[in-house]
Amino acid sequence: MHRGSPDAAVAVTLADWIESLPSGTLPAAVTRAVTDSLIDTAGLAVAARGADYVAAVRKSWTGTGPSRIIGARERRAPEAAAMINGTAAHGEDFDNTFEGCPVHPGAVVVPVVLAVAEAEGLTGPDVLRGLATGHELMCRLGLAAGKATHAAGFHPTAVTGAMGAAAAVAAATRAPSAATVNAFGIAGSMASGITEYLVDGSWTKRMHAGWAAHSGLRAVAMGRAGFRGPATVFEGAHGFLKAFAPGAPPASSILTEGLGERWETARIAFKPYACGTMTQPFIDCAIRLRARGVRAAEVAELICPVGEGTVHRLWEPLDLKRNPPNAYAAKFSTPYCIAVALVRGDAGLAAFGPAAVRDHEVLALSNRVVYRIDPDDEYPRNYAGCIRAVLNDGSVVEERQPHLRGGAREPLARGALIRKCAANLVYGGADPRLADEIAEWADGLERNTEAIRPPWA
Repeated sequence: MHRGSPDAAVAVTLADWIESLPSGTLPAAVTRAVTDSLIDTAGLAVAARGADYVAAVRKSWTGTGPSRIIGARERRAPEAAAMINGTAAHGEDFDNTFEGCPVHPGAVVVPVVLAVAEAEGLTGPDVLRGLATGHELMCRLGLAAGKATHAAGFHPTAVTGAMGAAAAVAAATRAPSAATVNAFGIAGSMASGITEYLVDGSWTKRMHAGWAAHSGLRAVAMGRAGFRGPATVFEGAHGFLKAFAPGAPPASSILTEGLGERWETARIAFKPYACGTMTQPFIDCAIRLRARGVRAAEVAELICPVGEGTVHRLWEPLDLKRNPPNAYAAKFSTPYCIAVALVRGDAGLAAFGPAAVRDHEVLALSNRVVYRIDPDDEYPRNYAGCIRAVLNDGSVVEERQPHLRGGAREPLARGALIRKCAANLVYGGADPRLADEIAEWADGLERNTEAIRPPWA
């Protein structure tokens, strides 16, 4: 296989594209998407900074270094900062996502790029190049995998994130193409993350973004040092897609066609609610039912048509999902999310506190939520929601949400994103005015030719 030829390995094609990507040429929509991702991710990292799981990760990574922990007065080695910040940003499941396969690029790519940028004195254009490249590869890998990664028991963000983080670091630091090919090969063996956390709401999903960020950074360092990885890591007979997306159709073209011309990154979605991606449209429906006067005590049953591919993560086992064992498990329970939204009128961070998931009214309603598989549901191409509320008097009230709010069909406005960031800062005990400073700093990266200095420094 020769570089530039149609039969070149996917890793070679990607590495050559990354090496040749010039500064200052990103489309405006891509620059906007990754700066929005930076704003969103920073606010979420601050929101979770006092959480017990973040404290545990910080305690487990010792030593100091040049890279900041977002929202804390400490610096760590870049690998540690990437791990800690990625875990915090993803920990409440409020981070951005991508339709087509629910990968969460921001919580992986933003922490690793900021960590390496501070360690190596990179400029604003370096940061933007790294952010755009890492987001793009994660989105394309998500499209290539479709439902297959989840069906195999792996968390898409965890496994695609290692590759996306490697691409981001290689692009930001201008790694030679040969080193990047090796880095991809190495990252393929570092990628990991199973979905057994769904059983008991334990914390492992929270660390997946951080571990992926750390893995990509380490893989590029090893690739630069001459450690070899397989060039056919993506498409090979024993490669990434065969291992993590078994049964998915051949996808090399999804990963390589139109690089630099068609940017999937521009379609990143930003969540309005602090829980799993596919539940979001159902929450919209529940809140609208409440606005129409439907109250929990009047409800005999809430019937939800759903995509078959969502059932094993968000609906079954049904008794467990109706009665989540803890606040984190509740984020991946569509019955709970619907119930809390109808009872409280929101599903923000406060709706997933320890007291909220023990609320008798919420749990009683959650136990009256049922699902029906809809063969016409468009998942994973589109995330829609529908609730038919059957009331005690026999009447039926129905609400539909045809797509994910905050996604490509209904993007989140910049003002709404900054308000979300400000609210998350307040939740984390920080000054909400910092949201405007973060946005101004992110928007200025394109013109910043000095070593970056984030506003939380």
